[in-house]
Amino acid sequence: MRRVLLRIVLIFSFLLLPIFGIFVERVGPSILQGGKGKVKEKNIKLPRPKTTGRISLEEAIVRRHSVRDFSKKELSLDEISQLLWAAYGQRDSDSVTGASKTVPSAGALYPMEIYLVSSKGVFHYLPSSHSLEEISDKDLRSSLSGAALWQEAIARAAVDFVIACVYDRICLKYGERGIRYAHIEAGHIAQNIHLQAVCLDLGSVSIGAFSDTAVQKVLYLPKDNIPLYVIPVGHPE
Repeated sequence: MRRVLLRIVLIFSFLLLPIFGIFVERVGPSILQGGKGKVKEKNIKLPRPKTTGRISLEEAIVRRHSVRDFSKKELSLDEISQLLWAAYGQRDSDSVTGASKTVPSAGALYPMEIYLVSSKGVFHYLPSSHSLEEISDKDLRSSLSGAALWQEAIARAAVDFVIACVYDRICLKYGERGIRYAHIEAGHIAQNIHLQAVCLDLGSVSIGAFSDTAVQKVLYLPKDNIPLYVIPVGHPE
């Protein structure tokens, strides 16, 4: 019964998204409450990720499912590091294509930016140095939930991954076709996050119902960083 009600709510949410997008432009700061807070001068260096695990790819595929109920347990820095690396981390460059990340990208252009939202603030992932750049020291998970039709999983998860695209990076070469390539790449990133979460005994869920403008405002994203995915991750309840 609960799943049926959730599906009904999500269907109406998708229908209301265009209206919600207009509403976002007019709401006050009480709803779209952000705040950069104190910004650190140094980036946070992440622990080195592991390249071997204790379960097989096949087992991870079988065990992956959407999790929306999370405990209050925080993720360790090692777990965050592993998830970010799996999402968009560096690996040895391909001598032929120039590809250098954990996911394929058309023309090796890598138009995506990954953001992490947690109780400690909002962070921008820097793949080249495997580190985090602090954007805000405020816990904006509830505000992000409000920008995503108040879906509780976002507010309750230990961390939320936000995948954003800078379309110019790929469309300048491929034109309109680059939009499709970018969306394919976002899917690669999301699947890596989900499978890595399984390997860490964590739960995750993909969320696409949100206002792009609201997410940008809440997280202080650059105007050319268009959010495509929000993925809450945490310890299952």
